[in-house]
Amino acid sequence: MVQDLYKHKRSLELKWQLEYEQSGKYTLNMVRIDNKIKEVINEIKAEESKIADRENTIINSAPQVSVAT
Repeated sequence: MVQDLYKHKRSLELKWQLEYEQSGKYTLNMVRIDNKIKEVINEIKAEESKIADRENTIINSAPQVSVAT
């Protein structure tokens, strides 16, 4: 899922660059693309946070072993 979001973000960045190269200036369409990129970045952050939370839960739920001496 996260990899797909990164691919989508890169695709939007390339679209933004193409738009800039064609027009030579910052256009309204580029503003829209910027907003989409920001949304995807927020989705990436949320997904990575979920993954980190799951990993922490797994690590913290590992059995604690104590060896009596």
